[in-house]
Amino acid sequence: MSSAEIRIPDELAWTLVDPIAYADARIHDTYKWLRVNNPLGVAGLEGHYDPFWVVTKHADILEISRQNALFRNGDRQTTLTSQQADKQVRQMTGGSPHLVRSLVQMDPPDHPKYRALTQAWFMSNNIKGLEARIRGIATGAVEKMLATGGECDFVRDVAMLYPLHVIMEILGVPPEDEPRMLMLTQELFGSTDPDLGRKVETPDAAKMTEAVQAVLMDFYQYFAKITAERRANPRDDLATVIATGKIDGAPISEFEALSYYVIVATAGHDTTSSSTAGAMWALAESPAEFAKVKSNPALISGLVDEAVRWTTPVKHFMRSATADTELRGRKIAKGDWLMLCYASGNRDEEVFEDSYVFRSDRSPNRHISFGYGAHLCLGQHLAKMEMRILFEELLPRLASVEFAGEPRNSQAVFVSGPKRVPIRFRAA
Repeated sequence: MSSAEIRIPDELAWTLVDPIAYADARIHDTYKWLRVNNPLGVAGLEGHYDPFWVVTKHADILEISRQNALFRNGDRQTTLTSQQADKQVRQMTGGSPHLVRSLVQMDPPDHPKYRALTQAWFMSNNIKGLEARIRGIATGAVEKMLATGGECDFVRDVAMLYPLHVIMEILGVPPEDEPRMLMLTQELFGSTDPDLGRKVETPDAAKMTEAVQAVLMDFYQYFAKITAERRANPRDDLATVIATGKIDGAPISEFEALSYYVIVATAGHDTTSSSTAGAMWALAESPAEFAKVKSNPALISGLVDEAVRWTTPVKHFMRSATADTELRGRKIAKGDWLMLCYASGNRDEEVFEDSYVFRSDRSPNRHISFGYGAHLCLGQHLAKMEMRILFEELLPRLASVEFAGEPRNSQAVFVSGPKRVPIRFRAA
C-alpha cells in the first residue's frame, strides 16, 4: 500500500487541527469521510505538526486503548501539539513533553500506583454515600434556574456551576474560590477560544504555550498552599489524600501532587458541565425528545449516557507506539504518534444506529467518551450520578423548553463542548 493511499487529504488534516472546526461541527464531516474512506490514515502537515495516525473507528480506538504496553501515553505529548509548541514545552521542562504529569501522562508502573491513591473515592459504592449531598446541590441549582423567570443561559447559570460545586466540595476547595477554579479551567481547556482563553497579544504557538504555562502556575500556587495546609491539618477530603499520599512508601512529589490537583480540579467538572449542557441542548432542539423523557423518568439514565456520547467533551488523546505493529492491515512503526478520535468513534455507523440522532432510549449505548482500558475515566460514576440527579430534579419542574438564541460550542481541539445554550422555559 502506497503512502499516497494512507495519507489523509491536506484539507481534512487541517480540519483536525483547527479549533473552529470543533465549534461549528465541520469536524464531524471530516470524521465521517475518514470512517468511510480512510479510517486509519496519516495526517502529514509538514513544517507544522509531526505526522500522526488518525484513528476514527470505534473498534480501532478500543483495540489501541486495551494495549497499554504497545501504545503508551507518556512518551510524547498526550494531546495534539504543534512542533513549535512541543519544542517550547521541552525547553521549559528540561526535555519533558509534559507541562503536567497527571494520570493522563502516566504509564505502568506509575499509572496504577497513582490511580490507586484516589480510586476508592470514585468507586460507585462510595459515591452512593454522596447522593443526598449532591441532590441538595442539584435542588439549589434548579431553584436558581427557575428564579431567572423563564429564560437563562443554561451553560452559564446551571451546567458550569453545579458540577463545579460538587467536585470542589469533594476536593476541599472553599466555595469562595470556586469562581477562580472555573476561570482557570476555562483558560486551560479553552485556551484557543477567544471568549474563554487567557488573552495574549499575538495568538501564535509560542504565546499560547506561555499562556497555558501561566495558567498552570496559577493552579500550582493555589494548590501549594492547600498542600501545606492539609499536611499540617488533615481533613476528610480529596485534597488531604493527595497531599499526604505515598508512592512506594515515599511521599508523592510536589510536581506530581500539584498535577493531580489540576486534573481533578479541571476534568472533575468541565467535562460533566459540557455533557450536562449537551443534554439540555438536545432537549431544547427536540420537543419530542423532551416530552419522551419527561413522561418516562426511567429514561433519564439513558439521557445521561446519550448526552455523554453526543457531546464527547474529550475529543481526542494521543498514543505512541512502542514497537512495530499492524492495525487494519497498515504497518505502524515504533515511535509513531496516533490520535484517538473519540468523537468519531461515538458516531461510528457500525456501532450506533442513527448515530447522528440523539436518542435517550438508545440501548445498548457503547460510547467511549470515558475512554477504555487502564485509562478509563476515574470519575465516570460520579459524573453520571451528578447528571442523573440534576435531571431528576429539573425535568419534573419544567413544562417546556426551547432555544432563546443560538447555542454555541467552544473552539478547542482537545476538550470542547457547549459554551452557550440560551433557553426559554415554562415551569410546570
